[in-house]
Amino acid sequence: MTAMAEPQGHVPGGPQGEVFAGEPATAVACVVAVLHRCTLQETVQVAYQDADVVGVLSFDVSQDPTPATLIAEADAALAALARDPEGADEDRSTVADVRFVWDTEPEGTASGLTVEAGPARWRATAGAGRYTEADAERFTGLLHTAHRTASADAGVPLSVLPLATADDLVLVGAQAGTGRAPVPARPLHLLIQEQAERTPEAVAVSCAGAELTYRGLTSRADRLALRLQQEGVGPGRVVGVLAERSSELVVALLAILKCGAAYAAFEPDLPAQRLRQPLADAGVGPVLAQDKYAASVPAGITVLPLTAAVQNAVSPVGVEVAPTAMAYVSFTSGSTGTPKGVRVPHAAVSRLVVEPDWAEFGPQDVFLQLAPVAFDASTLELWAPLVNGGRMVVHPPGPLSTEQLAATLVDNKVTVAWMTAGLFHQMVNQHLDAFAGLRHVVAGGDVVSPMHVRRLLSAHPGLVFTNGYGPTENTTFTTCWTSAEPPAGNFVPLGKPISGTRALVLDPELRPVPVGVPGELYAGGEGLAHGYAGRPGATAERFVPDPFAADPGARLYRTGDLVSRRPDGTLQFLGRADRQIKVQGYRVEPGEIETVLDRHEDVRQAVVVAQSDGASGKRLLAYITAERPEDDSPAALGQRLREWLRGELPGYMVPWAILTLPELPMNRNGKVDRAALPTARRAARSLTTEYLAARTVTESAVAEEWADLLGVEPVGMDDDFFELGGHSLIAADLLGRLQDRFDVELSARTLYLRPTVAELAEELDSQTTA
Repeated sequence: MTAMAEPQGHVPGGPQGEVFAGEPATAVACVVAVLHRCTLQETVQVAYQDADVVGVLSFDVSQDPTPATLIAEADAALAALARDPEGADEDRSTVADVRFVWDTEPEGTASGLTVEAGPARWRATAGAGRYTEADAERFTGLLHTAHRTASADAGVPLSVLPLATADDLVLVGAQAGTGRAPVPARPLHLLIQEQAERTPEAVAVSCAGAELTYRGLTSRADRLALRLQQEGVGPGRVVGVLAERSSELVVALLAILKCGAAYAAFEPDLPAQRLRQPLADAGVGPVLAQDKYAASVPAGITVLPLTAAVQNAVSPVGVEVAPTAMAYVSFTSGSTGTPKGVRVPHAAVSRLVVEPDWAEFGPQDVFLQLAPVAFDASTLELWAPLVNGGRMVVHPPGPLSTEQLAATLVDNKVTVAWMTAGLFHQMVNQHLDAFAGLRHVVAGGDVVSPMHVRRLLSAHPGLVFTNGYGPTENTTFTTCWTSAEPPAGNFVPLGKPISGTRALVLDPELRPVPVGVPGELYAGGEGLAHGYAGRPGATAERFVPDPFAADPGARLYRTGDLVSRRPDGTLQFLGRADRQIKVQGYRVEPGEIETVLDRHEDVRQAVVVAQSDGASGKRLLAYITAERPEDDSPAALGQRLREWLRGELPGYMVPWAILTLPELPMNRNGKVDRAALPTARRAARSLTTEYLAARTVTESAVAEEWADLLGVEPVGMDDDFFELGGHSLIAADLLGRLQDRFDVELSARTLYLRPTVAELAEELDSQTTA
């Protein structure tokens, strides 16, 4: 990110010759401040030129300096440059390939402040990789604002230097999405009961070839609700649920709501010790459980069979509760690893599924129910079909396979399906034809690849796609981007807030930031949860007072996600604040690199993680799945991708190695499980010798065994077994594995005589071809 400043000129769009005239240090400091805020980079380089000198000035802003400090540093740097112009740093290798050039004279020479280059995130906001005149005007406006606010208070840290204008403040009160207010909220069970009375014989739930009509669903739920009431279940109570996907599970959840209570569903195979604290936090009792999971419930809590019910027909049960009453408690570990129970009210779900402004749902729709009920994606899958008179197709329980999912979509004529980003990518790659009968596909939970969205919409014209974003704490979706046309740029927008929802982009002082400037996303409105069950401290930390709300006591949820607002009002995801890492002094968001890798025609999916570089620093490691794995060796593909990335990204953002996996590991909720990647389980290769990737199948196999036994990732072909930490006991284990794998005989001396991967692989090849 490089900028050029001239001392006598002006900033176009402002008063001629007024703002920076005679103040080169101030001009440079303002450029540094704005580039830092727009990129979040902590090393900012400014290419300076005047009539006498040309040089590149470097500023470290990692300590969040004030404008006064920056101006002083710039003044000193410019003075040094004037004293020794020959010693100026003329290395332009860090200058990006996109430039802002303003106020050009007819002869083509710049007469004012010229910003020569821009960072990747600013390129992304322009969509096509080029800046527009509007981008230039916005940047100019930011420079003016930075100068004005810094002049008013030169002691404010850069991170909270006010950059918003009156126009930006208007966005704080802007209505969400279409501007349509949500339908007045009502309890879910009452809405479903009314739907059952309108269409009693319509099919509500299908599972494993069996069907439940709306009459059958509600009557079975009524009988179970009466049984729960006999156990004292009513408003204010929370009932635990341990069950796999099934029709009985849907009945149980509706029965709990009919009692006026809330449900708390858990992964059914959690051990008792993992269940104890969440059950206590939520105040759960009793627990409805399938027989095979009943033993997991800690002693002292009443356990009822999932099918418990009174046998006689009963009148409809439908306890009246306020829309603000809890509907369910969903446990999420977030970024802390400690499960926290998110208390979600009926109103939050209602604003999501009743006449939403981001989608159209109706009785003709067939919804897929795939997500674990412990995961908040199930909120949409469960209640959207039932309050709108549609049919819910429950995917069979057990481990998920894409082949089985494709069959469920086709055989059941599913029209609406929600998938996590990782699963969506896999389905587009492997079963694109299975989407043929769908009307609306929703994906989210992680960054969605624009390439996969383009492939889907190109193959199935007329299909509608939604990128749904939102934390559990704001009930499934906060923003949605819905379109039948593929995204124009290199990312899929987060879209705009859905009805009944507010989404604010704020700085650390909870002040709005302008268009194009990153900030943390705060969510509010009717989708907001009531905090964390049993954790007032965590609730106070994440659910903060809303300084812009007209209603006293209103709260905002701090998502921890970095976003920027585009000129059209849509939001662009920039990454998790807690995933950003330092590489060579630069702040890097791995998601940016993943997005670029996803664009390559040879990459199906990509995930980028950080690992120790062996010298108290970090380096990047990328894992990919190949689009055509049969066309390339993993080593050749990784090398080619790294070469390609050098032309797309700054050098510090190019991963140290790119490794190919058959599939990326997924967790229970269908998200990429970064903790299951090899780098999370193995130490970084710490040799000083150059890393050489495998060239043959045998070398790959030997490297795989070394990596597993030595706990090192990755292993190079010229790496010495003993220098990597191997010893005689591990050597014996390795030789035994290789003998079994290749059906050869290897003496104990073999590894001492041929201690590198390449040499050992050559020995194995010679024996297998002899």
